[in-house]
Amino acid sequence: MHAAFFLLLAVALARFLLRHPGGAARTPWIIALSAVLALVYFAGLVRGTRARPVAERRVWLTLVVAVWVVLVVLAPSFAWCAVPLFYTGLRTLPTRAALILVTLLTGLVIVAQLRLAGRWDPDLVLGPPAVVLIATAVFLTMERQAGRQRALIDDLIRTRRELAAAERREGTLAERQRLSMEIHDTLAQSLSSQQMMLQAADRTWDTDPAAARGHVRNATSIADRSLAEARRFVHDLAPSELADGGSLEEALRTLAARETAESAVAVRFHAEGDPAVLPDRVQSALLRIAQGALANVREHAGAAGAALTLTYLGDQVVLDIADDGRGFAPDAPAARDAGVRGHGLPAMRARLQQLGGALTVESAPGEGTVLSAAIPLQTLETTP
Repeated sequence: MHAAFFLLLAVALARFLLRHPGGAARTPWIIALSAVLALVYFAGLVRGTRARPVAERRVWLTLVVAVWVVLVVLAPSFAWCAVPLFYTGLRTLPTRAALILVTLLTGLVIVAQLRLAGRWDPDLVLGPPAVVLIATAVFLTMERQAGRQRALIDDLIRTRRELAAAERREGTLAERQRLSMEIHDTLAQSLSSQQMMLQAADRTWDTDPAAARGHVRNATSIADRSLAEARRFVHDLAPSELADGGSLEEALRTLAARETAESAVAVRFHAEGDPAVLPDRVQSALLRIAQGALANVREHAGAAGAALTLTYLGDQVVLDIADDGRGFAPDAPAARDAGVRGHGLPAMRARLQQLGGALTVESAPGEGTVLSAAIPLQTLETTP
């Protein structure tokens, strides 16, 4: 539309000069005003009609219209430059003020065309208003549609932010629930047992010192186990690469290196497939599952080595934890009872079920264990 304005201005000036080859008295004025109009319009484009304050844009539009009106009064050939000005007014002014401006400009165009024709012509009276009416209706309709699209985009962005915040809250609540279960099953029970032992020692301290010392030794032993559990919690909750915006691969690689350095189990990490952008809750769940599985390997498997494998399969992500330990029978009652604790298999399955995933256990006595945690990515994209 801006290019059309300069084109129409040039055509109108050329037409005027061709119609007045001898050089009319007003020709220098027409040329000068055309140059002024072009410069004023161009200055507005350089400054940016949308970026400037509203008052400055209205002043600019007033100058452009004023110079154009003078040009049309001196030379009606410049009337058709009003078409781009219609759209500029609609974009710059409020709707009511813009419609008033468009009506005034249309009236001036009709008068200018009648002057050029030198006679009464109904087409020149009815044609411009019809064209302007259609063009204005199309413009306002498109503006309303654009406004609805902007509102929809804003709603989508806000919804995405709310979903991300909800995911973070959900992950936080799930982690709090997991920790509360572990603390209740370990530290709280240990502290309760210590309290009972110390109370028993206090009751028998004077009458049976040997029994009292036995109670104290039992309390000390329980405290040692509680300290080991507390250190394990601190180990699991230490700030990881995920907290600093790192990737799941980096976090798993760091976990493998740390387990290798701090235990007798040599842990290797390997990634396969094209990496995909995973939601925070998926990364957190897979990292916690890897931590829990390696804790079981360290405490129960008697393994010399273990392997973490993260595989991207396009429609799902799979984490495999394999060890060469003593293995077990997954369906045995003892194995099910051993998995009740926080890092056990039920907790892993619960994490995966929240994400639409599944846990597969392959093990046999003397043949090691393979845990496979699979999470479908397409389900996550369509699930709020």
